[in-house]
Amino acid sequence: MDNALLQGLVAAFSGMNLLFALIGCLLGTLVGVLPGLGPASAMAILLPITMHMPPEGAIIIMAGIYYGAMYGGSTTSILMNIPGETASAVTMQDGFPMTKNGKAGQALAIAAIGSYMAGIFGAAAISFIGPYVADIALKFGPAEYFGLVLFSMTALVSFAGNSLVKGIALAVLGMALAGIGTDPLTGTQRLTFGNIELSKGLDVVPVLVGLFGISEVLASMGDKVEKIFTGQLGSWLTMIPRGEELKRGLYASMRGTIGGFVMGLLPGMLPAITAYLCYDIEKRVSKTPEKFGTGMIEGVAGPEAANNATAMAGFIPLLALGIPTSPALAIILGTLMINGLTPGPMLFETQGVFVWTIIGSMLIANTMLLVLNLPLVGLWARLSNVPYSILGPVVLAVCLIGAYAPRNTMFDVWVAIGFGVIGYAMRRYQMPLAPLILGFLLGPMLEQSLRQALSLSGGSLSFIVNRPIALTLTIMAVLVIGLTTYMRSRSSEISHLIEESTNET
Repeated sequence: MDNALLQGLVAAFSGMNLLFALIGCLLGTLVGVLPGLGPASAMAILLPITMHMPPEGAIIIMAGIYYGAMYGGSTTSILMNIPGETASAVTMQDGFPMTKNGKAGQALAIAAIGSYMAGIFGAAAISFIGPYVADIALKFGPAEYFGLVLFSMTALVSFAGNSLVKGIALAVLGMALAGIGTDPLTGTQRLTFGNIELSKGLDVVPVLVGLFGISEVLASMGDKVEKIFTGQLGSWLTMIPRGEELKRGLYASMRGTIGGFVMGLLPGMLPAITAYLCYDIEKRVSKTPEKFGTGMIEGVAGPEAANNATAMAGFIPLLALGIPTSPALAIILGTLMINGLTPGPMLFETQGVFVWTIIGSMLIANTMLLVLNLPLVGLWARLSNVPYSILGPVVLAVCLIGAYAPRNTMFDVWVAIGFGVIGYAMRRYQMPLAPLILGFLLGPMLEQSLRQALSLSGGSLSFIVNRPIALTLTIMAVLVIGLTTYMRSRSSEISHLIEESTNET
């Protein structure tokens, strides 16, 4: 093993593999910056080309695109309120307000630093515990996933804003929207009203682009915004967070790294979902949770570290068990099989040099991404100084192109415009967008796991009681919701009493 590790690290530093890592990182960053062109789409386009490359080079370039997109996705989320990648949608909650507050550079820098921490931690964890930790995923069946998703839904309490009922209603609406299309189990049409386009379902990219990007353009036009940021920007070195702000950002990055990595070991826990959950964790541990959404650095650092850690964690079940935890990793699995390599426990034994070459390239690629991204902080941040009369139409064009790109259909463009109007109305009536998106992302997982669990238990809910992990997760979900709701009500009562005493005085 030690000999294979040494040979693999030496191979990772070879000229061609360094070039493959650089190409993958550059392409991945570009993919992340451009809304709509997700890593899975880009990797699928390049798949025929990788058939003519050495196996190590093919996997290195594919992996570089995957976690490079996690880095690049934060750029437009922070600067323009457009999710460059689905996993960066939650970054907009505090990233864009930081830009408005003149801290675009700090937001971009902490996103890059948090992503780097997660990438290095993930690569190190794969090398040390990969063959041993992956079997955790095998213990999760439909019942456990139902409990896990149910517990994940407790994040709604944090995202609901002032009204928990309103937040739950929006989450249910998100689940209903996710259910549009063809039933994956029976093949029947749901909520399609005879429309062929609706039978394909609503893609997450135009929904996100509309709710966040187009609605932001409409809101800025209505408020007659001249510039996103009207202050002065220094050099990129002066934009890196310092002092207490840097400390808070680093701690949030650590929490996001650990949380995102642990959750990323489980199939179905996509980076977009773990980013939302780690954002929820940051709100819960913060002394000032009410400030989230106004430009808190923890709201950028935690989710960005989480989505990168999740992306890295997915390589453990992929390499050790042959289980892809995301569409992008499924393409990497296909690339391995095309090259005659079968992922599984024996891969570390029979192809040790190959595995350690890939792991070594992860360390190199993540360092490359940090070196590429930090010096560009100043360049990206200056986009926030562009007059909105120029930037607004550009943002709108990027949104429409991003909506069209995933499935190459004008229907998705109209979906994005429609959700843009809905998002604008929700902003005007102060309705939170996050519960709707969380319901849209988690709804399919909740439905699928519940239906499969009911099928295995003969239609009885007893599977919750009979499966210890599922029961524990369900009880935890109920306790968290109950405790958080009680604390929210007590906080409201105390605030009301303080306000009354102030008025009397």
